[in-house]
Amino acid sequence: MEPATDVVLSYPSDLSDWGRDAVDRSSFRAYLRTAHDEAREGDVWEEFTGVGCCGDTLDVPLRVERVAGGPAITDETAFEFVDREEVTGGGGWQVQSAAGP
Repeated sequence: MEPATDVVLSYPSDLSDWGRDAVDRSSFRAYLRTAHDEAREGDVWEEFTGVGCCGDTLDVPLRVERVAGGPAITDETAFEFVDREEVTGGGGWQVQSAAGP
């Protein structure tokens, strides 16, 4: 199977700044390379990004927008993140951010 050289993933436009920072970390990109064998346009990955100090979690729905090359994700696959026009009402720590009550 041909390897993917670049995968463009989108997240909801209302994702918090913390959430954007979390998915943009090199450790998160490395996690994606081990968690997924393939990427195909239209796939949606519900990804766990971490647990806050108060025990709240942040899960982010990532959608595969474009794949350059084949579908196989390898150690060489690069990930790019973009906004998509979707409002989920989430994307922030419920206790620690503007997403809270």
